[in-house]
Amino acid sequence: MDNSICQVYEEIQSLEEEIKLLAEKYEDNQHESTFFSDEEIVMSIKSFQREFQRGSKAHESPSDLKSELESLEADLSFLMKFTGIQFTSHYKKTLEKTKNRTVQKHRLSGNCHSLSFQLEFQLLEIQNKESVSAVITDLSIIMESGEDSDMSKFVSSTEEHGNLLTFFRSLSSYAEWYEHRRCTFLHFK
Repeated sequence: MDNSICQVYEEIQSLEEEIKLLAEKYEDNQHESTFFSDEEIVMSIKSFQREFQRGSKAHESPSDLKSELESLEADLSFLMKFTGIQFTSHYKKTLEKTKNRTVQKHRLSGNCHSLSFQLEFQLLEIQNKESVSAVITDLSIIMESGEDSDMSKFVSSTEEHGNLLTFFRSLSSYAEWYEHRRCTFLHFK
């Protein structure tokens, strides 16, 4: 009987140590995500705004193209580290194009931390004299984590409302915690 009590006690100590290590790892990840200062985030946003405002201006030389490409790659790398979202493929097809109306079909796939996802939607762009408005229609989301009923409800709601921004924000948080839960449950198996 003493031997089994010692084994249980040793297992409890081992679990406590692993919990401590996981907590430290979590803290490191939190510090890593807050590693980017407000100034860096603002600089990245301003860089994207400059690129969109510049539009399709002609580039003067290949070195300009190379430096612009390096800048865009750095911005993309920053966003992937910041959100945990990485796109692996993108397909775009123009279904209809008129003077002030464009309909495009998009198919995206990628992963966020350890969760894979696929999106398919149509983007309707309507151009008025002053502005361009975009509406997402026919949104379809396929995710790996089908066993979680809360996530399934969230995906259904997102598909119904067509709100991609909310989807990506929530996916980033959910996937981070999903990974923590997965690691914890693997320990107990």
